[in-house]
Amino acid sequence: MSSLPPDFHFSQSSLQDYVNCPRLFQLRYLLKLAWPAVEAEPIQENEQRMQMGGVFHQLIHQHLLGLPEERLSRIAVDEHLARWWQNYLDFAADLTSLLNLRGSETASDLQLHPEVLLSAPLGNYRLVAKYDLIVVLPGVRAFIFDWKTSRKLPPRQWLDHRLQTRVYPYLLVKAGTYLNAGMSFQPEQVEMIYWYAEQPDEIQRFPYNQGKHQEDGRYLTDLVSEIKALGGIDFTLTSDRKRCHYCTYRSYCDRGVQAGVLDEVETDLDDTDDLDIAIDFEHIAEIEF
Repeated sequence: MSSLPPDFHFSQSSLQDYVNCPRLFQLRYLLKLAWPAVEAEPIQENEQRMQMGGVFHQLIHQHLLGLPEERLSRIAVDEHLARWWQNYLDFAADLTSLLNLRGSETASDLQLHPEVLLSAPLGNYRLVAKYDLIVVLPGVRAFIFDWKTSRKLPPRQWLDHRLQTRVYPYLLVKAGTYLNAGMSFQPEQVEMIYWYAEQPDEIQRFPYNQGKHQEDGRYLTDLVSEIKALGGIDFTLTSDRKRCHYCTYRSYCDRGVQAGVLDEVETDLDDTDDLDIAIDFEHIAEIEF
């Protein structure tokens, strides 16, 4: 069995997979086992929504880079995509109100950084993250935006315990100096915001602080140490068999062959951080070891 390689890069997705099921982490990231089982039924609807989610993220990225809204709108012809896109345009038009600019702050002061990659040391390894959007008021505040296209709005407590809610603010504080005129963000200056395309008015905001930052640092470091200590032995299967219904490795682990029903899924099936694709780590902003 493969052990953790010395050049392994952790992301919120890989850490979340380990917390959900250590065996899933081993199969996916250490053994790199391709096991193309169906994630959820009906197959066509699930795959279509995932594809449209990817297109939606690309549309927002290009819009934030300055491409004309009218040109991009011609791409959003799918029913779901067209609704998400219009919801986003309405949201983007009122972005300054959401950020609650203070005193002399104006929209022209905002610096928008879409699709940002950050990296920092985590123990003897590296922690990496790709952000949908970071909005910065230099020297004052930073807002992390993450776009979601899932069918259901998850409970706030579920979001609060997600690794993404911990990793993204933590890493911005550790490695975001180049976004803030060479100054480190203070944890109290950072806020994580989830925006759901299907529920555009149900914005989920998570302020950050020094206590959370210190706690997250300890938790993430301990988690990596725990993974490293397992070495090459078999990682245990999750005790929550409901997770197996939506896992592509379920038949490999003798946890059934039938995919879960899409309408019954309780959490995001679209919750990826885009780090499953190849990344040129030489171009990720980082702090030195």
